[in-house]
Amino acid sequence: MSKQTYRVCLCFSRRFKLAVAEAPEEIRALFNQYSDNGIMTDNHLHRFLIEVQKQEKATLEEAQAIIESLKHLAIFHRKGLNLEAFFKYLFGDNNPPLDLKLGAHHDMTAPISHYFIYTGHNSYLTGNQLSSDCSDVPIINALKKGVRVIELDIWPNSDKDDVEVLHGRTLTTPVQLIKCLRSIKEHAFTASEFPVVITLEDHLTPDLQSKVSKMVTQTFGDTLFSPGSECLKEFPSPESLKRRIIISTKPPKEYLEAKEIKDKESDSQKGNAAPDEEAWGKEILNLKGADDKNELDEDDNDAEEDPGEGDHKLPHDIAPEYKRLIAIPAGKPKGGLEECLKVDPDKARRLSLSEQQLENAAETHGKEIVRFTQRNILRVYPKGIRVNSSNYNPLIGWMHGAQMVAFNMQGYGRSLWMMQGMFRANGGCGFVKKPDFLLKSGPHGEVFDPKAKLPVQKTLKVKIYMGEGWYYDFHHTHFDAYSPPDFYVRVGIAGVPADTGMKKTRTLEDNWIPVWDEGFEFPLTVPDLALLRIEVHEYDMSEKDDFGGQTCLPVRELREGIRAVPLHDRKGEKYNSVKLLVRLEFV
Repeated sequence: MSKQTYRVCLCFSRRFKLAVAEAPEEIRALFNQYSDNGIMTDNHLHRFLIEVQKQEKATLEEAQAIIESLKHLAIFHRKGLNLEAFFKYLFGDNNPPLDLKLGAHHDMTAPISHYFIYTGHNSYLTGNQLSSDCSDVPIINALKKGVRVIELDIWPNSDKDDVEVLHGRTLTTPVQLIKCLRSIKEHAFTASEFPVVITLEDHLTPDLQSKVSKMVTQTFGDTLFSPGSECLKEFPSPESLKRRIIISTKPPKEYLEAKEIKDKESDSQKGNAAPDEEAWGKEILNLKGADDKNELDEDDNDAEEDPGEGDHKLPHDIAPEYKRLIAIPAGKPKGGLEECLKVDPDKARRLSLSEQQLENAAETHGKEIVRFTQRNILRVYPKGIRVNSSNYNPLIGWMHGAQMVAFNMQGYGRSLWMMQGMFRANGGCGFVKKPDFLLKSGPHGEVFDPKAKLPVQKTLKVKIYMGEGWYYDFHHTHFDAYSPPDFYVRVGIAGVPADTGMKKTRTLEDNWIPVWDEGFEFPLTVPDLALLRIEVHEYDMSEKDDFGGQTCLPVRELREGIRAVPLHDRKGEKYNSVKLLVRLEFV
């Protein structure tokens, strides 16, 4: 063993003493303030929970339970917590930034149009949009993570006697529809009891539609929600649809060759590098996609665009039994954007727009989009040139009330981290209640204006104390073959444009347990749509900085106080040990 390796190992044989020895003065001062003679009793801890952690409803029993949970430690003192045990509590799994015990705590009795819904795009693809395999595996993975909307593109097989799922007119290999349906049935409610919506991109003839109808009804049975032939005036609530499967589709397309996807791969790579090209993706600081220089025009030829209900005359009628399955009808009315966004008081429906179409529409019809989404569902999907399965800034959809902001879940990158962050809210159930300002109209019919300049509502103060855990979750030479890592933290807000921005700490050299002890302030005009972003990187003088973890958290559900913030890898999987000690405060 080299001297360097021995020194690192020796340091970590005493890692917790070292961490306490280097604890920020503020932590030590708080312990001294809430203890006597170096011991924090249950009464002291109870007061600390209320006054510092802002847990106003904390009970003495909760404080006693925390102390009891640390009894197994060698550092435990029978009368209460010493500094080391207190520090262990702060860095422990029972002190997270979100209250995991709350579960789904939003009002779930409103129509589903009142919620942001965790939505997948081309959910069956294992990789890129042109040549990857189609499989039920990414569908299963998405459902296990709480995704509630699964998209399937359904096509006739080569013999025209069965139905397959694939990305049409590409080199993607198909998977049988029945296999996907059975996997959805098996895993739909693993992560959440709330409904799963299957959106079907239909390229079928009436006889195959009938076949799909039988498959769906036989597979899902009584769990299938079907309103019959009647149009819904208002969508049901997530609560009333618990453990139900909902079918949503647009009117069947004319059975002709699909439009070709525009091959602008070189353009898309400029701002949306494929997962194997960049560790975490291009920074996102605005609402528009990163490919803005060569965007599609408003009349873009997007392969997924809904046909107008009157634009394409089908040579056949829709199969009636298939039509009865459709609980959430979708499609674009004839007549342009104004007609698309008209609100029919007698009919609730779904409209789909590409990210670019939404960006263009938001320039001139932002308030009309908000009004439309108060009772109807708006689905936003990635533009066709994202052949590498990259994603876009989801805030463009959310700030206009779009419920289904559809994402490619098989990749990773900052956009997907933001999506994962939003749906950590409400117990991770896949439905997040939209803020009231997106749902209500004023006395004269006025609605939220996404372009309006708004005053600051509150300021989020974030203090990054320190971090630990990399030594256990990364190989000891992962960051540097000859010395400990040089970590820094990027922290900021993803939200409406006025609230969005990132800041960074200084870089600490040669330290597996870095203590930054730096504070930042973030004024928020729309805190209900804000996400707290945290990333850790390792400075590399000669190459690109290494990735050391990330998380994204919904600001409206943050718990104030000193919290142990677990970090996740590039795909959103939580590390076993890597955490930051952070203080969160609203002023």
